[in-house]
Amino acid sequence: MKTCLLSALLLFSCYAFAVGAPPQQQRGPNCRTHPTDLVFIVDSSRSVRPSEFEQVKVFLSQVIESLDVGVNATRVGVLNYASSVKNEFSLKTHKTKAALLQAVKKVQPLSTGTMTGLAIQYSINQAFTEGEGARLRSPGVKKVAIVVTDGRPQDGIKDVSARARESGLELFAIGVGRVDMTTLRQIASEPLDDHVDYVESYSVIEKLSKKFQEAFCEMADLCSTGDHDCQQICVSTPGSYTCACRDGYTLNEDGKTCNACGASAIDLVFLIDGSKSVRPENFELVKQFINQVVESLDVGTTKAHVGVVQYSSSVRQEFPLGRFNSKKDIKSAVKKMAYMEKGTMTGQAIKYLIDNTFTISNGGRPGVSKVGIVFTDGRSQDYINDAALKAKELGYKMYAVGVGNAVEDELRMIASEPVGEHYFYSADFKAMKEIGKKLQMKICVEENPCECEAIVKFQTKVDELIQSLTRKIEAVSKRLTALENKITV
Repeated sequence: MKTCLLSALLLFSCYAFAVGAPPQQQRGPNCRTHPTDLVFIVDSSRSVRPSEFEQVKVFLSQVIESLDVGVNATRVGVLNYASSVKNEFSLKTHKTKAALLQAVKKVQPLSTGTMTGLAIQYSINQAFTEGEGARLRSPGVKKVAIVVTDGRPQDGIKDVSARARESGLELFAIGVGRVDMTTLRQIASEPLDDHVDYVESYSVIEKLSKKFQEAFCEMADLCSTGDHDCQQICVSTPGSYTCACRDGYTLNEDGKTCNACGASAIDLVFLIDGSKSVRPENFELVKQFINQVVESLDVGTTKAHVGVVQYSSSVRQEFPLGRFNSKKDIKSAVKKMAYMEKGTMTGQAIKYLIDNTFTISNGGRPGVSKVGIVFTDGRSQDYINDAALKAKELGYKMYAVGVGNAVEDELRMIASEPVGEHYFYSADFKAMKEIGKKLQMKICVEENPCECEAIVKFQTKVDELIQSLTRKIEAVSKRLTALENKITV
């Protein structure tokens, strides 16, 4: 019996390593939102088309869906503005989530000018007053305003935004399309990286809802949602958490990821979109994304090699595979990359990857796994299908990462099978850090930490012996029963 139990435990342990067990986490309560007085301040000026305004309403509804709505929980109001301000409903109007969602559906655009400063002033004078349902005498209740705009305001916003923040409001600014980025920064609370968001068009604004769902989420057990930074094991501590790794893995210097590529050689090339739509500040985030993934690799002469290619209207190899044999040198080279700032020829870039990047003359190693990570922020200006299919036919493992106006059909065409595990999309460049975490867990080829095949064979043999013994015991039992019956008679 002990032998059977031991073999079963070994089999289970081996199976967990062989199939790549998912990150472990501590169980805990579902996400709850902190009591908040939340007012949406929504631009419906004439530059916002009716169909686009409907997409804004979808975004509002998705954020509301994630909230704990109630008199003693989160209260929600909506200000609709253009040349004037319309109080669609105040913090005291609707006491249930269902009522709020119905009220949002009925909001219609005003279609005049863009008086953003006037709208923020209205929120101070009216929306966040006790008469309208704000809980000014409850210091534990947050006061939050989310401003959504797609244009340059026709009035001053700097001073009124400062007054709003001084009054205790936390201001988020969401800009769409040709919005003036300086305006967003003047509106938003500090730190600006957490309070300013930008999307290229209204068609992707609803994808920002996840960011606000997380912003309002308050967890007692930070491991329980699974949306933590730990690659393998999350261990909860009061108000925080620490990361750990499974047996046979080591925790990297970042304290979050695990070294799963210890003995595996891999040729990994980043194919990075440097087109003008990316913008310089976002290109810096792309470089951080590359270095985040590099951090999880075991870089070395006989281990992981990394190369980087940047493309726009043309293709430029930043550095080939094998030129740098340490994480420090790779990261340094990535930081020095200059932004090309032209078109988006993704098909041409993938063809370059096939024809040049993985060749022996450019550092490619025969018999070593080839991985390509293609990043883009928009629709390709050339045809990608043939090159994407060829890369996969050659056995390259292709990952596609899209941000902003990237076309998800193109990402799926680039990605290897199963497609759902090899492509990632987000409306916001700031989400690239989260994408990087997911990639860190996928790109490494894990070594077999135990002789699973031998143990499976052993277990099969044990099962066969047990079945044979069981059959013999049953036969003996039947004979004994028959003998007892004869004696009784």
